[in-house]
Amino acid sequence: MENKWHEALNTLFPAAEDVPENIRLAAPINQKHILVNGEIREWSGPFHTVYSPMYLKDENGENKPLLIGSYPLATEKEANEALDAAVSAYDSGRGEWPAMSVHARIKCLEDFTKKMISKREEIVKLIVWEISKSIPDAEKEFDRTVEYIYGTINAVKKLNNSSMLFTIEQGFIGQTKKVPHGVVLCMGPFNYPLNETFTTLIPALIMGNTILFKPPKHGTLLFEPLLEAFKEAFPKGVVNTIYGRGRDTVPVLMKSGKVDVIALIGSSKVADSLKKMHPKSNRLKAVLGLDAKNAAIILEDADIELAVKESIAGTLSFNGQRCTALKILFVHASIVNKFNQRLAEEVEKLTVGMPWTKGVAITPLAEPDKPAYHDQCLDDAVAHGAKVINHESGGGNSYLSLMKPAIVFPVNDQMKLYREEQFGPVIPIVPFISLETPVEYVINSPYGQQVSIFSNDANAISLLIDKLASQVGRINLNAQCQRSPDTFPFNGRKDSAEGTLSIDEALNAFSVDSVVVTKQNAQNQQILENILSGKKSTRLSTNVLF
Repeated sequence: MENKWHEALNTLFPAAEDVPENIRLAAPINQKHILVNGEIREWSGPFHTVYSPMYLKDENGENKPLLIGSYPLATEKEANEALDAAVSAYDSGRGEWPAMSVHARIKCLEDFTKKMISKREEIVKLIVWEISKSIPDAEKEFDRTVEYIYGTINAVKKLNNSSMLFTIEQGFIGQTKKVPHGVVLCMGPFNYPLNETFTTLIPALIMGNTILFKPPKHGTLLFEPLLEAFKEAFPKGVVNTIYGRGRDTVPVLMKSGKVDVIALIGSSKVADSLKKMHPKSNRLKAVLGLDAKNAAIILEDADIELAVKESIAGTLSFNGQRCTALKILFVHASIVNKFNQRLAEEVEKLTVGMPWTKGVAITPLAEPDKPAYHDQCLDDAVAHGAKVINHESGGGNSYLSLMKPAIVFPVNDQMKLYREEQFGPVIPIVPFISLETPVEYVINSPYGQQVSIFSNDANAISLLIDKLASQVGRINLNAQCQRSPDTFPFNGRKDSAEGTLSIDEALNAFSVDSVVVTKQNAQNQQILENILSGKKSTRLSTNVLF
């Protein structure tokens, strides 16, 4: 071991017998099937092996990577088959699913959700083992996803009922409803592989679109228990899985021009690249949740204890691996030393360990290359005049996939940590005197998701709100940045997002207005009455949902 902190981190990796029985995997999940066109097809091609970020000690006390499963490495051939199935199932809006009544689609989604709930224990285990999320957080992710689905169902009912009315205007009678776009490619992130993926997949699905679903690179196996549920709950071709490496499967989908909506939560560089591949840019709809470098602005009159508490939650929840995480703190120079001291004291109290460790706050990092990247960031910061102020208590030390959180001060604009989204347990702190310093940072940043303001001065808060409202999607007062509640708009400015993903807005994002209009006269009114009374049309109807 290089130092005592490496040795301390090394001791946190368990032997197999130390893993609690309730979270153990009975055997690796070797996924041998893909879902295409309503068929669970057996896969006979190559596989990608999946190792957990957690290591287990062997009989000699050596840490060994833990193989937890494998999934198919599909190719362009399978991607094209899935695409053809989705296009056929949509059939220019005439397919069974897009033409189905909202009531019937809700019944299908409710059936799927019941089947999903029956797989809760299995899916929670896989979230824990695939991305090292703590057990309580993995359970919370699953339960929040179920709540999101039921919230979406209620929102669909309200949307449906509000569109039942006919408008009479300037001699015309018209009815406006939402109809699907077509084929949607859904790609979610590793940090919330179930929840964030379903915040695009579920609204796209319930609005009548057909789905091409590519699981994230880390967090793929957890969808295997849901393949049968997708198959049984929805008509064939409505949900199709895209497995394999993104570079081998996604470009062919985009270049086909047959994808109508791309729903991606991930990197802005990836989003830009994929959008440029589509040959019909004016036709392609994009719903994107992308990069962020959310700042906290902590003023001299701030409640330091509150600011410290919220900053720790904001920077280090799930190791800081959240797009909504606080990724840089601007602290007024008059209180920065006291703030740093209290922050370091509270960070030191955080438990580092495995996801099942009682009260654990810091778990192994999901991405294998992240510890090395964080080392580069810390070395760069030190080279430009900063210090890891909690270094004496192990801050910034890493071993294998575990890293003790690092508090870096003073950070300046010459450092990687000032510009780059670290997506991990590193807390950059910038001292400031003039409010223009953090304001200019937010204005000049390529990202614009959220910001947090800590102060009790109504005048200062008002000034910051007015300056930053046009720069970010959400301003949090005396609270960390976050997505919840899902009824609030979740969006971003600049390179951080495209579209809005609250429960209600997501339904609008994955649909388009359809207006049926006629001149107001006796003959046309009789035609409308005949259609409505005879329930001849699913589109032109007044069916209210309860």
